[in-house]
Amino acid sequence: MTTFIESLALGRGPKRVVVKDTIDIAGYPTQAGSAALSDALPALRHAEIVERTQAAGYRIVGKANLHELAFGMTGLNAWTGTPENPRFPELIPGGSSSGSAAAVAAGLAEVGIGTDTGGSIRLPAACCGLYGFKPTFGRLDRRGVMPTISSLDCVGPITADLEELITFMAAVDHGFTSAHQGETPTLAWLQVDAEDFIQAAVEESLSMTSLPTAKAQLSLIDEAYGAAMAVINRETYNACAKWLDSGRLGADVERRLEAAGKTTDAELREAEAVRLAFTAEVDRLLEFHDVLVLPTLPHTPLTRAAAEAGQQDLTISTLLRPFNLSGHPALTMPLVPNAGRPVAMQLVGRKGGDASLCGAARVLAGANETDHR
Repeated sequence: MTTFIESLALGRGPKRVVVKDTIDIAGYPTQAGSAALSDALPALRHAEIVERTQAAGYRIVGKANLHELAFGMTGLNAWTGTPENPRFPELIPGGSSSGSAAAVAAGLAEVGIGTDTGGSIRLPAACCGLYGFKPTFGRLDRRGVMPTISSLDCVGPITADLEELITFMAAVDHGFTSAHQGETPTLAWLQVDAEDFIQAAVEESLSMTSLPTAKAQLSLIDEAYGAAMAVINRETYNACAKWLDSGRLGADVERRLEAAGKTTDAELREAEAVRLAFTAEVDRLLEFHDVLVLPTLPHTPLTRAAAEAGQQDLTISTLLRPFNLSGHPALTMPLVPNAGRPVAMQLVGRKGGDASLCGAARVLAGANETDHR
């Protein structure tokens, strides 16, 4: 299993952490899973998230593999190898933080640090049956993280246990305080397009709680997905175009990067208008509800065999990317698998309300665990 790009032993804490290889660790090159960066010099200093992780007493045990240049959703990587999905071995591990999720699912670390520009924490977490958290945009410092400039990307944790995730967030973000146990969040169940078995699982999960729940819609969610695609394409092209035609990019990333270069200024202006409108729509809904609930994935992830045969599926991120565009915190939590297929539920909260969102996840997870026992 090609989970680690490099095994390390930094720090002496009992809790093990793996760090996605788009994040600087002093003394080691940051190669983003790409042969184009095979001659990268060692980083001179830790990224801010690495500094905070070590200061909190965690032990970094490896740099984690990823989809090349963090620009893909399958997690496949022809240069470094592809991590196996420990819990659903016939399926992709999900990208781009594939190694971070695989390491946690395999029990090699308690925390995987990933990055999420278009679902790249939440997707692999969902594919591997884990918890994954994209904080409010800008909440965790991105200094020392590739790409240097992004209006979408967030650093965040992947864990097998919700309490582990909450503990880590509190350790690296001193403004993060867990919501009081007695709080009763109100939920808006978003009506979105997803496979029937996924919708049924989310409905069943909500039915296990006594939390106030109302059905709701976000009319611009499809437009927000398209807008987020335009923004990530332009920003990734700006950061990575220098490696086009180098002969050192994987074929899938080369094709996608070439296509990204065709994003027009008009498309980008329209995307920014959608960003403003969709963000306002989410904010308005969150004035009446504490948490928005929806499936994490709209359908079953690709099989690894299909992905290795060249099949792509960017639409797996249909319900993820919109909240990168808007910047709201979003958390995925695993539900009971269906016939060997992972199922996950996504929670979205108010900007800055990261701890309250995790508190609501705690209530929902507790209700589901009680029922399954």
